[in-house]
Amino acid sequence: MKKAYLIPFLLILPLIIINAQTKQANMSFDFESHDFGKIDEAKGPVTVNFEFTNTGSQPLLVKQVHASCGCTSPNWSKEPVLPGKKGFVSATYNPKNRPGPFSKTVTVTSNASTPNKVLTIKGNVEPKPQTLEDVYRYNMSNKIRLKTNHMSFARVVKDKEGTQTVEIVNVSEKPVSIGFNKVPAHLKISANPETLKPGEKGVLTGTYDSKLKNDWGFVIDRVDITLDGQYNASNRLTVSATIEEDFGSLSAEEKANAPAIAFDNNTFDFANIKQGEKVEHVFTISNNGNSELFIRKVKASCGCTAVIPAKDMVPAGESTTMKVIFDSRGKIGKQNKTITIISNDPKHPRSIVWVKGVVAEAASSN
Repeated sequence: MKKAYLIPFLLILPLIIINAQTKQANMSFDFESHDFGKIDEAKGPVTVNFEFTNTGSQPLLVKQVHASCGCTSPNWSKEPVLPGKKGFVSATYNPKNRPGPFSKTVTVTSNASTPNKVLTIKGNVEPKPQTLEDVYRYNMSNKIRLKTNHMSFARVVKDKEGTQTVEIVNVSEKPVSIGFNKVPAHLKISANPETLKPGEKGVLTGTYDSKLKNDWGFVIDRVDITLDGQYNASNRLTVSATIEEDFGSLSAEEKANAPAIAFDNNTFDFANIKQGEKVEHVFTISNNGNSELFIRKVKASCGCTAVIPAKDMVPAGESTTMKVIFDSRGKIGKQNKTITIISNDPKHPRSIVWVKGVVAEAASSN
């Protein structure tokens, strides 16, 4: 008797499932990709409308539209789209400062039978013609402009020199003489020519002598540029360099006998403290190599962390300590601070240890 009821039920079950599936919204786009072709950057953003029809039997609701990058702004039908009616998803691409070909996606999430649809836009941005201001971006007193106000020497080997240039142009209607103030001893800087005629282009040339700079790692100086002998606090050139040892000249034997820095641990987790409290930790630094380890420099990522190494030379096979004090004044929430140790270990010339934890707001005194 049970079999007699079961067989008809099994026969109509697929029809029940099919009927349930058809009682859904369905999103059918007229097209799912669009090629803008060539886009003129100077004309600004471009937009395409992707129209769709709800070919299902239930109202269709677009829940979310997500673009693959911030350069693309989507918009869409916010109200439910009834069966047989049309809706849209639009994508606006901003070509500003994005020359060349591009391909971006827009993901549409809805209550349709296929909940996610991916739309694609592509094109090729023709860059706008660059003006003098575009090329020489940094203005100084409306007299000269610089391509950059940062003279970066990047890597400079200790006891050697590096040279860099910055291009300039006179944008005034009179000749402008160029000078420099507060130039440190390790830096030589000059303008060529020293006096720029109206509209004339020139070059600032800097020579960095790391032998005269008693420092290691990433270092910054700031030089004042004077125009016609006049000082302006805004007319400043930032000069940076990363001073490193020349390990490339080491022989195989020297590398085998080099020092080797090691730490008992690379993270101090102070867990939870209250704002205003200080915590201390002592890291152990060992020399597991075959020659003297020199700690060239120790630098914390913020002024809230004081670092006190016991000594800066560790003989082979010996150890030293480095005391770290974290001051939580003015801090709140998760903290992740780094301490960079620069040494003469050719395999690890730059080591990093961490100080982390959570600072809770101090209880009110009221």
